[in-house]
Amino acid sequence: MAVTSGQRRLERRWGILMAVPAILGFVIFTAGPMAASAVFSLTDWQIGGSPSFVGLDNYTALAGDGLFWTSLSATTYYTLGAVPLTMIVSFAVAMLLNQKVRGLAIWRTIFYLPTLVPAIANVVLWIWIFNPDFGLLNSLLRQAGLPGGQWVYDEATAIPSLIVMSTWGFGNTMVIFLAGLQGVPRHLYEAVSIDGGGPWRRFWHVTLPMMTPTIFYNLVVGVVGTSQVFNQAYVMTEGGPNNSTLFYVYYLFRKAFHESEMGYASALAWVLFMIIMVVTFLMFRNARRWVYYEMAGAR
Repeated sequence: MAVTSGQRRLERRWGILMAVPAILGFVIFTAGPMAASAVFSLTDWQIGGSPSFVGLDNYTALAGDGLFWTSLSATTYYTLGAVPLTMIVSFAVAMLLNQKVRGLAIWRTIFYLPTLVPAIANVVLWIWIFNPDFGLLNSLLRQAGLPGGQWVYDEATAIPSLIVMSTWGFGNTMVIFLAGLQGVPRHLYEAVSIDGGGPWRRFWHVTLPMMTPTIFYNLVVGVVGTSQVFNQAYVMTEGGPNNSTLFYVYYLFRKAFHESEMGYASALAWVLFMIIMVVTFLMFRNARRWVYYEMAGAR
């Protein structure tokens, strides 16, 4: 017994020692900056100057900031378009890649490759695709006898164009859907087939219910990710035209590093954090109505 207790103490010490780097990393690079930004959000701090305490003035100023509402609206618009479209495309491709066909590994690699393209390189590629004069998209439309468009250079089509662009990197979502599809029990499909059900009934009564946990996971991750969209506005549009793509995080970045209003930018960051927290909480509450788990009482 004494040997066992000594071994447990030794294992506990080594476990704590191995966890120290992760704990320090969290405290230094996550918890610390979050606490600092919470303090900065209560100050009027210009970079290079000394912060002065202003209480909740930065938060109350947001209500009268037109660009704050513009950025929030643009981000919401993008999220409501990009998340469903990406999930539908990735789910459809995952179902195709779940079939037993020749060269399946090659097809899976091809569809996943765009995800490996660096973010900035991806944006630069789409700048060329969307170019109204010599871009690939307008060239294809002209060859088909259809009129081209201004795409990200037009206020009306800027965000829809970026929503279409968001489907380019659906590889991660597709892989998660594919893993979920491979976990659906085969005997359920066999039971539907024995009862005379076709492909549609197998999808509607087996695939979709069994995939709801995976759908819910991708939904939460997608909403959180698109709420922080930044690269497209930073590299492609700079928030234009006419602030139509002034996404929230880009506006935050502009306030912090272009206008040097670090206190106001910190308040913007905390408002975004609270919005994501509330939206995520509501999604988890609503998930009880439609997400199915095999284990009884797991809902």
